[in-house]
Amino acid sequence: MVTEIGRGDAHPNPVRAGRHVRNWLIAASLSVLASGTAQAESNPLLEAVGAPEGLTLKASVRSRVEGIDGQFRPNAAEDDFMWSLKTDIFAEYDAGPVRVGGELWDARTYGQKKDSSAGTTEVNAMELVQAYIGLDFDDLPGGSKAMAKAGRFTLDIGSRRLIARQAFRNTTNAYTGAYVDWRSKAGDRLILLWSMPQIRLPDDADGIRHDRVEWDQETTDLQLFGGSLTKANVFGNGTLEVYGYRLFERDSATRQTRDRRLFTPGFRLARKPANGAFDFDLEAAYQFGETRGSTAAADLTDLDVSAYFVHAEIGKTFGGAWSPRVSVHFDEASGDGPSARTYNRFDNLYGARRFEFGPTSLYGAVGRSNLSSPGVRLDVRPDKRTDASVMYRALWLEEATDSFSSTGVRDRTGASGRFAGHQIEARVRHTLIPDLLRLDTGVAYLAKGRFLHDAPNAPDTGDTKYAYIDLIFDL
Repeated sequence: MVTEIGRGDAHPNPVRAGRHVRNWLIAASLSVLASGTAQAESNPLLEAVGAPEGLTLKASVRSRVEGIDGQFRPNAAEDDFMWSLKTDIFAEYDAGPVRVGGELWDARTYGQKKDSSAGTTEVNAMELVQAYIGLDFDDLPGGSKAMAKAGRFTLDIGSRRLIARQAFRNTTNAYTGAYVDWRSKAGDRLILLWSMPQIRLPDDADGIRHDRVEWDQETTDLQLFGGSLTKANVFGNGTLEVYGYRLFERDSATRQTRDRRLFTPGFRLARKPANGAFDFDLEAAYQFGETRGSTAAADLTDLDVSAYFVHAEIGKTFGGAWSPRVSVHFDEASGDGPSARTYNRFDNLYGARRFEFGPTSLYGAVGRSNLSSPGVRLDVRPDKRTDASVMYRALWLEEATDSFSSTGVRDRTGASGRFAGHQIEARVRHTLIPDLLRLDTGVAYLAKGRFLHDAPNAPDTGDTKYAYIDLIFDL
C-alpha cells in the first residue's frame, strides 16, 4: 500500500489511495480475527516474515477527515476541508546489545483548497524519519541502565513542550545525530543530545499540494543540542527536571533563516495524576541569545533575545465511576515588544502542543508564543476503552504589539487591545478493537475577542468552528 501511494512525484488519486487503505484494513483485520482472538495478541506482520527472534515490526494507518469554518488566519481559506492519511511502518532488530532500526512515515493530504493553511506539518510523503543503530548497557554499577543511539531518530524529552515526537500532527519532528539516555534504579534519568533537526521537504506550495516525494535535509547549519536531568521521588512520588538546550542556525546557499542562536534553560516540577490525589505540573523556561528579525537576506541586524514561558497546572482525580479529573491551568509565553533592539517572542523549538492547547492541523490557533491564558479542564474515563475531555481557555496577548500566538494576526500599534477571545475544545477517544482499531474525534470553537476582530489583518470571518474524526488502525 505504501509503495502504491508513494509512486513517483505525481499527485495520487485519492479514490485509489482510499481503496488501498480500505483493502489493507479489511485484509489485516481478517488476518487477526482468523488467528482466533479479537485482542490481536499475535502480530500478523511478524507472522508474515516468520517471526524471527529479536525482530520488532509495527505498522499503522490513520485516516483523518477535518473541516474548519470562520478562519482566523490572514490570507488563508475562510473555510476548508481536508482528508489526510498517515502511514507508519517501524522495524527494529535487537541483536543484544546492538539494535538497528528504521521507520518509514508517509503523510499526505487530499481535498484541501488551493489557499489552504496546510503545509509541512501536514505533508511529508515517503520519509525515512528513523534509521539508527543503538547500543544497550544493561548492567551498569548500582543497577542503572543506559542506551546510546546514533543516526536518524525521533525523541520525546520531559513534558514534550520543547522536544517531541508528534502524535496528533500528520508529520513529526525528527533529528539526525546522537543521544545517550541513562536511567538509575531509583528512576533518575539523564539525556544528552546532539542533533541536526530534519528540515521537512518539500516546503513550497506546489510540492505540498501535490504530495511530492522529497528527502528531508539535515545540515550543520541547523543544530540542536543539550541535556535533561530528572530526579525521581521528589515531594513523595513527584519528579524534578532541569534542562538546557542550545539552538544554532545560520543561512546556507539554498536557505535563508533568522540566524537563531538561542539558549533555553528551564525546570519542571511535576506529579502524575492518581486516584484520590492532587497532582501538579509546574514548568518554566527562559530563552536568551541572538536572532535576526526576519529571514530577509538584507536583514543583517542581530537582536538580543529575552523570552520566557511558564506553565502551571493543578488537578485532582476523584474516585468512583468515570474517574473524573478536574484541573486548573495557566500558561504564559512572552511576545515581542516594540523595542527595535531586542526580540522577546518565545521560540517553542521542537515541542508539541495538541495535549495542552487543542487540535492543530487546520486549526492550531494557540501555541507557546505571545500568550496569557487561564483555563479549566475535565477528563473522564467511562471505561477501559474510552476517555474524553473538555477544556475552556480565556485568551489574551502577553504583548499587544506582537502577533497573537499561532494566528498570524497582528496590530503593531497595540490599538486593538490584548483580549483575543475564548476557546472551548472537546475530545473523545474509543478503542473499537483492542490493539487493532481506535477512534479519535474532537471539536474546537474559538469565540473571537476584540483583538481578532479589530486588528488590521484580522479576517472578517466570524467565530472559528473546527471538527475532526480519526480512524487509527494498528498492527
